[in-house]
Amino acid sequence: MLSHSLFAIATIFLSLFQQAISKPELVTPPPLPILPLPSYSQLKWQQREIIMFLHFGVNTFTNSELGTGKENPAIFNPTGLNAAQWVETAVEAGASLVILTAKHHDGFCLWPSKYTDHSVIGSPWKNGHGDVIRELLEAAEPRGVDVGLYLSPLDLHDRRYGHDKEYNEFYLAQLQELLKNPCDMDPSRDHNDPSPPFGETRREIVIYGSVREIWFDGAKPVNATNTTYYFNDWFTMVKELQSTINIFSDAGPDVRWVGDEQGFAGKTCWSTINRSSLSIGNASLEDYLNTGDPKGTDWLPAECDVSIRAGWFWNTTETIKKLSKLLEIYYNSVGRNCLLLLNVPPNSTGLISDSDVKRVREFRSAIDTIFGNNLAEKCYVKASSQRGGKGGGFGPENVLDTDHLWTYWAPRDDQDEEDYWIELEGTDDGMRFNVVRIQEAIGLGQRIKRHEIYVDGDRVASGTTVGYKKLYRLKMGVVHGYRVKIRITRSRGVPLVSSVGLYFDPFWHPKGQ
Repeated sequence: MLSHSLFAIATIFLSLFQQAISKPELVTPPPLPILPLPSYSQLKWQQREIIMFLHFGVNTFTNSELGTGKENPAIFNPTGLNAAQWVETAVEAGASLVILTAKHHDGFCLWPSKYTDHSVIGSPWKNGHGDVIRELLEAAEPRGVDVGLYLSPLDLHDRRYGHDKEYNEFYLAQLQELLKNPCDMDPSRDHNDPSPPFGETRREIVIYGSVREIWFDGAKPVNATNTTYYFNDWFTMVKELQSTINIFSDAGPDVRWVGDEQGFAGKTCWSTINRSSLSIGNASLEDYLNTGDPKGTDWLPAECDVSIRAGWFWNTTETIKKLSKLLEIYYNSVGRNCLLLLNVPPNSTGLISDSDVKRVREFRSAIDTIFGNNLAEKCYVKASSQRGGKGGGFGPENVLDTDHLWTYWAPRDDQDEEDYWIELEGTDDGMRFNVVRIQEAIGLGQRIKRHEIYVDGDRVASGTTVGYKKLYRLKMGVVHGYRVKIRITRSRGVPLVSSVGLYFDPFWHPKGQ
């Protein structure tokens, strides 16, 4: 009798065990995305936060911003050029990408182009055998820094400018020179061999490999024959040659201009916009570029270009921006859902000047000082609701981890959409801070339209968009509080908050403090 009972009990336990194995606990799936979405390349670009521009060419030797196209290539002679120093400066700035002016409006090429002699070929630098682009690429690779290029559509030197068909053929030919990959070339040739095959000149085997961003603008001459730029042809060729490259212009297709050269995005800044409403070189669209469009059908994030000096090219008489100004630019670019493109131009020796290097180091050190200690990490966090309930994977604790893209707090779909909130509660001693950071899970779309920040029940900041990153330097300066609540009052679908931070900025001194 006892044996029968034991057998029955064992059978029940075995049945329950089999059910547990055959029916694993299911988790709630993520919410639907809100279109449009960023591409993989755009997400990688956004996470760079700071990249560096290198304006360098004949203007460096003439103390001018805009060349004429009539400069003698012999004036280009950077006897101390050291691309490794440029790259090291970028690393010290925290920049993972440097963009070089391969050709500016004057038409002088920093590489030995087959299609013009107005280049380093006519320079005494390295007896006409120099190649600035190659030197930069070779210096960047071992430091893990990517390279981008600017190829001005305006060429004041070339005789084909003003003749649409001939000039666009010339421009496309130069694009192919710069963007062809080694894998596209003759597999029987050793392309690392600097000596050309019999019957070919050195200029016929220039190969540069991977380029991560290419810069276009709509530069046109003030008093010269106009030329129609075949932008669609150019963009198609670029993507054919380098499929993962990001193309920058007023109209994308991957990255848009922010609409000014001060490094400031709009207080409202959407990564979404309607590309069909954009045209390159149209000054009337600058406000639209600055803010983006919540109803935009295209993901086209903004890049904020600004120089560390008054001008873009190095000049003997210019001073560099103060640290306080660079920090203001950082908060109004990276802190407004954009990427900062900081120009740090090499001088006529071929080096970035000591004063510029020092300021770049100070800038990076200040950013690290400000954002090195996130007070929110020690907080208890709660929210108005959470998708999938407790343990569902979308809890408010996700805003304190190190993944700022794919883990996030998500409220329930059926929650009152005017009262989404997340709250941080500090320790008994409270928290002393003057900077608040909020980030969205943009991989599922940009959503937040309006939000407010409260400290112990008092509103200290309010704004519109968040996007990849929103930074607030509190206008009242340092606050001391115990509870910080972020309320999202308007959103496209449910808001998805990926990260929150509280910081003390010792460089921020608003009036009265």
